[in-house]
Amino acid sequence: MKTLRERMADNGFESNIDYAHHVDCVLAQAGGVIPTLNVEGDSGRRKTAFANALAAALEVPHVLYHDFTQAQDPVPTAQPASNPEEGGREEPPIPAFDREVSSACAYSEGERTILILDQLQAADFREHLRLYRFVVDREWSMGGSSFVASPERLMLVLISEEPVYHSLKKVGFSVWVPRASVGEADYRPEDFGLGPEAEGLMCGLGELFRALGVQPTPSEFQRLLDDIRNRVRTREELTHSIFGRTEGIDHTLLVSDAIQQRMERLMPELWEFVGSEHVELSGVPPDPE
Repeated sequence: MKTLRERMADNGFESNIDYAHHVDCVLAQAGGVIPTLNVEGDSGRRKTAFANALAAALEVPHVLYHDFTQAQDPVPTAQPASNPEEGGREEPPIPAFDREVSSACAYSEGERTILILDQLQAADFREHLRLYRFVVDREWSMGGSSFVASPERLMLVLISEEPVYHSLKKVGFSVWVPRASVGEADYRPEDFGLGPEAEGLMCGLGELFRALGVQPTPSEFQRLLDDIRNRVRTREELTHSIFGRTEGIDHTLLVSDAIQQRMERLMPELWEFVGSEHVELSGVPPDPE
């Protein structure tokens, strides 16, 4: 059975972090509150990709989404009542935010549901207060109606570029989603079906990526190795492939003298690896010279 990390990668979000522990923690929240995951991290839409991939990986039947930065609902124009005898005006449309929350409540009565609320920093602070009460009381009120959510079947995912209301943060579980993959462990040759001839190259690449502050995901590293095998022969070409294949690379740091010197020292290992690969694939014995 695939891990959560692998299932999230299948749904477009690849990371060296396995978020299974985070999910276990948020679902284990005590007190009968609605499980709430506060997604924090570097600016950008990677947090949105994380939330959607998580919902897909968990195979939740109902996933609802609202972005507070999208165009607001149009202000309804006054219209005559459909029945002249009723007098007054027609009811205005339900705001999109209220519609998504009330729908999530309804779906949660029978099946697992995830409600993703994105760009929460753009919402009026009063909506933060309403959300806090919703998480604690499990009831959403709008107008004269109220909707009750099942904490066993509903999970709330909050995404904000700024700190959320502190009580709302405290009642949930927070996860940090970095702008690029991170990690400390080096890859080993056997991770990619390689033998000891790749040991020097793999060690050198590990040191290089630590200096860059980024850890490629397995698929990123696999594509880089493919470039090295078939296309990279110079330091400049290695520079281009590292930037082209790895998310989150700081280009200014990559082309700095310190990093370029590291790459220059790595090139003999690269040439040796490419040479051994060529000999192995072609069946031609190495030149005795």
